[in-house]
Amino acid sequence: LLSFYTAYTVPPEVIIARAAEIKAAAELASNQPEWYQLTPWSEVILGVRAIVPLVIFLGFVLFVVLRERIKEASIMNYGIFLAVAGMCVFNIGLTYGLAKLGDQSGGLIAGAFSSVEAISASPLYSLSVGIGIAGLFAWVLGLGATLAEPALNALGMTVQNLTNGAFKKSMLMGAVSIGVATGIMLGVLKLIFDFHILYILLPGYALGLFLTILSTEEFVNVGWDSAGVTTGPVTVPLVLAMGLGFGNALGSTEGFGILAAASICPIVAVLSLGLYVQFKVKREERLTALNMNQTEDISGRV
Repeated sequence: LLSFYTAYTVPPEVIIARAAEIKAAAELASNQPEWYQLTPWSEVILGVRAIVPLVIFLGFVLFVVLRERIKEASIMNYGIFLAVAGMCVFNIGLTYGLAKLGDQSGGLIAGAFSSVEAISASPLYSLSVGIGIAGLFAWVLGLGATLAEPALNALGMTVQNLTNGAFKKSMLMGAVSIGVATGIMLGVLKLIFDFHILYILLPGYALGLFLTILSTEEFVNVGWDSAGVTTGPVTVPLVLAMGLGFGNALGSTEGFGILAAASICPIVAVLSLGLYVQFKVKREERLTALNMNQTEDISGRV
């Protein structure tokens, strides 16, 4: 009865318009993200999700599988709380700070050599000077981001202890940072000149394999593990944001590939430094042996 009454009292145009409004409102509501998908709640959830499942798994192994008790549980719980809180704050800082800074910097640095909508006076420099500035910017950005990686500091300490000081922490951090910086610079040049990334990866991995053959096992393991620094929590969001901003400013269809170029260069840098350390150690051993022989000869004559 209600449908008949509505059909006779309300014009069809009004019914159709009202139905369209309801449909549009439903579509708008479906497109609205939930509260947990918005900043900063999404970053907080990511921080909790990154640590809490791992803590639960380790606790299960410790209590159920190994049947052991936690020593100094209060201190450990306090540390876990700090880790979760720190990860949440770190994720929020990346979203509001480093990621936006990298995107804006990457989008504007292209104005040094190309016409960019955000900079009315672009290009600011000649083509060669502008490309040099962009390459230097990418190199310094990669150097700073890598030195800020917590994993690199831990890797440097471990390598220094395992090699009894022959491969110092500062040497490893410098080699990896310079390698990553060079790789990021090559990735930016790839975006500028629009050549295939295989022209970076194939020679890089070929050189890495060649250096692997010449190096000892300890330096090979360290060298190839050093590529993991490029997947750190500082380097990845900063470099990805910079690459996408740079690619969008240039109108490039592909802003990715920079991290791939940055992954091989630290391997080559560390393996090369390892060969230098090997050469230095062998030279010192030869000098020591020569001095001992000379001392024995002198003692025999006396």
